[in-house]
Amino acid sequence: MQVAALFDIHGNLPALEAVLDEVHQAGIDQVVVGGDVIPGPMPRETLRRLLDVEPPAHFIRGNGELAILAQMAAARGGAATYWGTTSGAPPPEPIREVYRWTARRLQPDYQPVLADWPKTLRLEIDGLGTVLFCHGTPRSETEIFTRLTPEERLVPLFDELQVSVVVCGHTHMQFDRQIGRTRVVNAGSVGMPFGSPGAHWVVLGPRVQLRQTSYDLAQAAERVRATSYPQAHEFAAQNVLQAPSEAEMLEAYSRAELR
Repeated sequence: MQVAALFDIHGNLPALEAVLDEVHQAGIDQVVVGGDVIPGPMPRETLRRLLDVEPPAHFIRGNGELAILAQMAAARGGAATYWGTTSGAPPPEPIREVYRWTARRLQPDYQPVLADWPKTLRLEIDGLGTVLFCHGTPRSETEIFTRLTPEERLVPLFDELQVSVVVCGHTHMQFDRQIGRTRVVNAGSVGMPFGSPGAHWVVLGPRVQLRQTSYDLAQAAERVRATSYPQAHEFAAQNVLQAPSEAEMLEAYSRAELR
């Protein structure tokens, strides 16, 4: 059995379409969607495409889904109680507008769908054994660690799981590292990768393959700019046509990672 793990799509439908074409061509047996399908410029279309995948995909939630669910609840009365940030504090107003726009685009049709996604998933995968999928870490969808986070901080978190492999996302940068007795793989981001443009994902079984799929970035940027997404032009320029550098993001994450 081979499993494709797709994380952090962020409503980038052109990137997802390119990856699913490769998934189909490779004869992948199962797909795991690892959270943060949303927010992003094409949330309804991206969710619909994933929900129609054959065979049906497994889903887990990310901080993005939980933040949008909180906005949906707030729209029915009251204030948002979850923002999906590491600190728990509200993000800047432009990000809050993205959350409100996304909630409006998705409710009420997709509220029960998102609310049903679990926090983690375990699968038995040929050649790898028991694999646990989570968004940030197994205990939190917002916790941050990278390929540079010291191992001693992470061993207590992963060794107690008693699994062979953990696959995560959240930080949008691929890695494959050993933490104590556990192999930990970051699938990267399909829709908003850091380091290099394209769509980043992973194939599991019987080995681990970090994949990067090329697609027509100029055409994708045009499709993004044609949406009503509040940050459409920024997303097209900064997350499709180009990507923040790995060095820049490692420096930023070093100030917020697990201690």
